[in-house]
Amino acid sequence: MKRRDFIKTAGVAGIATAASTIAAPAIAQGRKEMVIVSTWPRDFPGLGLSAQRLAARITELTEGSITTQYFAAGERVGAFDVFDEVAGGNAQAYIAADYYWKGKHPGWAYFTSVPFGMTTIEWNAWIKFKGGQALWDEIGGEFGLKCLPCGATGTQMGGWFNKEIESADDLKGLKMRIPGLGNDVMAKLGASPVSLPGGQIYENLVSGAIDATEWVGPYNDYFMKFYEAAKYYYHPGFHEPGGGLSMGMNASWWGSLTQSEKNIITAASMEEHAAQYEETMAFNGEYLSRLINDHGVELKRFSEDTYDAFGEAAAEVFEETRDHSALAKKIDDNFQASLRELGYYQSIAEVAYSVERNRVLGIE
Repeated sequence: MKRRDFIKTAGVAGIATAASTIAAPAIAQGRKEMVIVSTWPRDFPGLGLSAQRLAARITELTEGSITTQYFAAGERVGAFDVFDEVAGGNAQAYIAADYYWKGKHPGWAYFTSVPFGMTTIEWNAWIKFKGGQALWDEIGGEFGLKCLPCGATGTQMGGWFNKEIESADDLKGLKMRIPGLGNDVMAKLGASPVSLPGGQIYENLVSGAIDATEWVGPYNDYFMKFYEAAKYYYHPGFHEPGGGLSMGMNASWWGSLTQSEKNIITAASMEEHAAQYEETMAFNGEYLSRLINDHGVELKRFSEDTYDAFGEAAAEVFEETRDHSALAKKIDDNFQASLRELGYYQSIAEVAYSVERNRVLGIE
């Protein structure tokens, strides 16, 4: 080997060795920990598994530069304590339904789902292209949070009842687990709404502590075994027609990330937002058949009079929500205007098509 080539090769090797010596601790020091707390139990079918999948995906996509630690409900804090855990900086993120925080500000409800609100497809359009994310950022900023969509379950069922609901009068005195603004609607109709995390619903329904509950839809509900305590399964749900779940992150921690890291977390959240919705849609029909055929569940539809009562009560709830604050009014104004625009087109496109398709094909 010529002396000149030897020096050149040795120089490159020396630089490489030096770089590896410097880079290894720098990379180690650059690793960031992301503690994620959730409102769902460990290995919970549907919602819980989705959250765990998202946590693992973030570590995978960042190649370990952001290492996630996932804690299910009760493993680090209680299900309804995750908001304060993250806002206070004790954890970096939560995965939850933001309508759980309506007691802190009713505007949070719009970033999960509200009565007579948007379907998931409409809500996605609102969040991404009609100003929804900016409003979410505004309300989140007041509490030191940055939130992103990370899951969706589509139009939910009306709930499980241990008696038939033939009119709104049958709701009076009914103890029902229902969150969000749907809770307020039920209260106006004389029911006694209760807030419970998912992991506590079954035991309360079986014991008779509650008479009814909503959850999600057939795929998720099947594994909850509500059919062991409630025979009647009502649809459609007025209280949660669609929307999304939230990856709520501590705003200071979010601000410390590089743009690349923010982009990866956003991409992972959006990916899971779509996956959870698609998974739910894929299996709802199958599990509804199982509930009916294997467990004797009676599928019922709310009467038009009952639905009208839901609508009248919901209108009152929205007026009270708007009166809460300037921000609540701002969110509702934007949401309702977008809903009417999006809903109108849906009615002449996808909704009209689905009705005619099912008629022609005999789908019931």
